[in-house]
Amino acid sequence: MNDRITLSIEDGIATLLLNRPAKLNALDPAMFAALLEAGETLAGDASLRAVVIAGEGRAFCAGLDMQSFQRMGDSQAGGVLDQPLTTRTHGISNAPQRIATVWRDVPVPVIAAVHGAAFGGGLQLALGADIRIVAPDAKMSVMEIKWGLVPDMAGIVLMRELARPDVVRELTYTGRQFTGQEALQMGFATQLSPDPREEALALARMIARQSPDAIRAAKRLLSLPTHDPAAVLLAESVEQQKLIGSPNQVEAVRANLENRLPEFR
Repeated sequence: MNDRITLSIEDGIATLLLNRPAKLNALDPAMFAALLEAGETLAGDASLRAVVIAGEGRAFCAGLDMQSFQRMGDSQAGGVLDQPLTTRTHGISNAPQRIATVWRDVPVPVIAAVHGAAFGGGLQLALGADIRIVAPDAKMSVMEIKWGLVPDMAGIVLMRELARPDVVRELTYTGRQFTGQEALQMGFATQLSPDPREEALALARMIARQSPDAIRAAKRLLSLPTHDPAAVLLAESVEQQKLIGSPNQVEAVRANLENRLPEFR
């Protein structure tokens, strides 16, 4: 990782901060690379309980850095922008799409704390989290149309999961800005807070007090890429059967009966 982000882990809670405050945390090749590395690292961390993603300074992420944007057609740009976008470098996705989707592979809940601006790629990064806590006055936009482009960091997939199709279309066609309050009504925000980072950390601490086995099983179930009821019902049963009688499940029951905090392995 590089100086574009800071990553700290305390009591099983990872805090990832986008760290280009002078540029409103805009995405450049170095930021792309740092986010990819951080996501892949956290995806393999067995000690994690929750992850919080936030931005330093006045914004969450203002989208693509304009200098990077101007170099998109330059083969010497380097980083994740130097390959054809149609090249599948990360499973079913390319590298920019992986920036937003890697958080689905992190086995614990990922919470985005959004304040200030979340434009274009910044919005898509936030949409890749499990939960979004957003400042009421945050400014958000599916901004790609402004530059003659379409959302291409998995935004089409992620937006469709959260909002009505006509809402997604209107925002994509116009690129207009909307507030955190509007985002809550649309489905893009989970809840509002005047201090999204502190609220996200409080939620992460609440999650971290639950059985890590059950939390990870729940995320696997909620991340299933299928809408086939039979497949989902079977997956529920498989996960539950593994949990019942396991040490952490027994500890959860005992702690509740004894009215004490659990001590999970």
